[in-house]
Amino acid sequence: MHTILVVDDEPNYQIVLSELLKDEGYEVFTADSGTAGLPIVRETDLDLVLTDMKMPGMDGIEFLRKIKEFNKELPVILITAYAEVEKAVEAMHLGAFTYLAKPFSNEELLASVRKAVEHYGLVREIRRLRDEATPRSGFGGMIGKNPGMLAVYQLIEKVAPTPSSVLITGESGTGKELVARAIHNLSPRRDAPFISVNCAALSENLLESELFGHEKGAFTDAVAMRKGRFELADTGTLFLDEIGEMPQSLQAKLLRVLQERSFERVGGSVSLEVDVRILAATNKDLKDEVDKGKFREDLYYRLNVIHIHLPPLWERVDDIPELVAHFLRKNAARLGRERLDISPEALRLLVSLPWEGNVRELENTIERAAILCSGDRIEAEDVQPDSGATANGHEWSSRLDLEQFIPENLSLSDVLSGIEERLVRRALEESDNVQTRAAEKLGITKSLLQYKMKKYKIDRKKKSRGRQKQ
Repeated sequence: MHTILVVDDEPNYQIVLSELLKDEGYEVFTADSGTAGLPIVRETDLDLVLTDMKMPGMDGIEFLRKIKEFNKELPVILITAYAEVEKAVEAMHLGAFTYLAKPFSNEELLASVRKAVEHYGLVREIRRLRDEATPRSGFGGMIGKNPGMLAVYQLIEKVAPTPSSVLITGESGTGKELVARAIHNLSPRRDAPFISVNCAALSENLLESELFGHEKGAFTDAVAMRKGRFELADTGTLFLDEIGEMPQSLQAKLLRVLQERSFERVGGSVSLEVDVRILAATNKDLKDEVDKGKFREDLYYRLNVIHIHLPPLWERVDDIPELVAHFLRKNAARLGRERLDISPEALRLLVSLPWEGNVRELENTIERAAILCSGDRIEAEDVQPDSGATANGHEWSSRLDLEQFIPENLSLSDVLSGIEERLVRRALEESDNVQTRAAEKLGITKSLLQYKMKKYKIDRKKKSRGRQKQ
C-alpha cells in the first residue's frame, strides 16, 4: 500500500483530501503544519507528500526545502492558490514533483498523485538495484573494496550500457566471468540470453560447431540441425572465455561475424543475421600473441574496444578477510551449519599466502577447511592450500644434513624465507633479470615471482645488452 502525507492547516480541506485518497486505496497520514509534518517525513516510509503552499509558520516552500534535505527523491506536490503561481514555479526549481492550482478536480488530483507515486516507485527500484551493485562491499557477485577492484566496478558501470565489445584480462581464478555477467546484467540486454563458451575446452571442429551451429549431415555425427551459441545469444551477450586459445581459422570467421553481424552454420549456405554483444576474456597477453603471429591483429582491435583488467589476489590482500567471510557464509549454508568461524591464526595464515590460483584457490581452500575442521571453527591446521609439490620434489631434502646447514635457533619461517630469497635471487641472476625466464626456472608464474620480489625487496631490471665502449 502506498503511503501519502497530507499537510494543510485547514481541518476541513485536510479531511476531504484524506478521504478521497483513502477511497483510492492509499494509506494517509495528516499534519496541520510543516513543523508537525517533518517528524512524519523522517519517521515514515512515505511515497508522496501533498502539502498546501500557504500555511502559518513554515510555508510550503520552506517545508519542501526541509523534505529535500532529508530525502531529495521523495516527490512533493504543492497545492497553491492562483495568486501564488510564481511561488509554485520556484517550488518546481527546488525539486517539487508538480503543483496544483486551486480550484482543481478530483480527477486532476488523483492523476497527479498516481504519476508521482509511480515515479517514486521506479526511483526506489533503481536505487535498490544500484545498492545491490555498489562497490561498498562487492559488485555483481565480486567481493572486495581494494582500490583496484573499485576501479573495475566503476569501469563496468560505464561500459555496461554501451554496445561495445569488452576484453577482460587477468590471471586464472580472478573472476573474469563474473565481470562479464555483471556487464550483461547492467546492460539493456539484461533480459536477453547470456551465453558462455570456453574456447580452450573444445577442439577446432567442435568449437566451430558450438559457436556457429551445423546443418544436418554437415559431418558424421550431425544427425540433426543444431543452433550454435551465436544464434542462442541473439539480442543478448556472448562471452568467449579463453579467447587466446581460439584457432586462427576460427579467428577469421569470428572477425567476419563482428564486422558483418552475419554467419552461416557449418555445412550451410544461408546467411543468418544476429545482434550479439561480444565479451571476451583471456589470461594471456593478447598483444604479445599478436606480435608472435598467434592472434589476428584486426580481431584483437575489434575485441579490445574496452579493456578491463582484474588484479591478482596478491595485489589485493586487504580483500582476503572479506572474501573469507563470504566463503564461510556460503559453506555454512551448503553444509547445513548455523555458522562457520575462523581463528585469528588461520586468517593471518590465509592473508600471508601468495594465492597463485587467486580467488578460486582461496574459495577451494575454505571449502576444504570447512569440511576438515572440528566443530564450527577453522583453525590454522585446517588450512591446506593447493600445492603443486610432488613426492619427487622432496627427495633431495631427505639427504640434507639439517644440523650442518641450518642453525638450531632459527624458526621454520626464517629458514624457508631465507632459502626462498636465495633461490629467487639466483634465478634472476641466471636469467639476466628476465622475469619470465626466472619464473620458469623456479616453476612459478610471473606474477608470483613479482610478489616474492616485492616481499624480499628485490628491485631488478633487465640488463642492457648494448655494446661496451672500448
